[in-house]
Amino acid sequence: MSHTSPVDPTHLVLTLSCPDQPGIVAAVAGLLAEHGGNITESQQFGDPLSGLFFMRVQVTTDAGDDVLRAGLTRLADRFGMTWRLDVAGRPVRTLVMVSTTAHCLNDLAFRQRSENLPVDLVAVVSNHDVLRPMADFYGIPFHHVPVTAATKAAAEARLLELVEELDVELVVLARYMQILSDDLCRRLQGRVINIHHSFLPSFKGARPYAQAHQRGVKLIGATAHYVTGDLDEGPIIEQDVERVDHTHAVEHLVALGQDVERRALARAVRWHAEHRVLLDGTRTIVFR
Repeated sequence: MSHTSPVDPTHLVLTLSCPDQPGIVAAVAGLLAEHGGNITESQQFGDPLSGLFFMRVQVTTDAGDDVLRAGLTRLADRFGMTWRLDVAGRPVRTLVMVSTTAHCLNDLAFRQRSENLPVDLVAVVSNHDVLRPMADFYGIPFHHVPVTAATKAAAEARLLELVEELDVELVVLARYMQILSDDLCRRLQGRVINIHHSFLPSFKGARPYAQAHQRGVKLIGATAHYVTGDLDEGPIIEQDVERVDHTHAVEHLVALGQDVERRALARAVRWHAEHRVLLDGTRTIVFR
């Protein structure tokens, strides 16, 4: 559960999941009404495969945060809920990891400034120094953390130090071309989003556009997903595609693909920051 912020403390977002059963919506709505809550947005979904129920509610209320949390704790005991309450629109403290490719970092930083993307970009971490000028341009602290086979463990330890020191809530791999260890993935489970330059599950691993070109695809795509210890297998948040044909060389696919990547990643980061993404095993529920 996340802490709340003094910014607009009466406009809250509640997300929850629990075993599906009668009475959940009525109980939640009743609790909010009991504390003077006015529901401004509500979405729910019962998954027949997992047997779980998912809900996202935005509400304005004059009730104190502690009072509302106490009521939700009682509901959690009753229904076996996992829940989260936060201030709607609170910028999520985000660390972006990059290597040498700039388009995703540039897009996130620009959207944060121009479109109110609800993130606070507190650091850029890179295994190269190439994108330091871009971070400097946007006023984001840059940390060069080189990675080799011999220094991988130390580099990941430094990353975890930064996550702790900066109170990081979300890590975004914006074309960070290093594989995170299983241990790091477990420690940051549900808090790391990667953009893969392919329409997963096709064309995993290295050089996906070359693979796609060789197969003569008619659509190229990109996939934003949560990171797990299984390479490119984490729960998918968003995918996007662009139509191509036989006249497109590999370099054309790369250029088109970069545009698709930044779009898919920006949507995934926004939905995560707005608490619209709930994990359902190997899948996600996305309340758009």
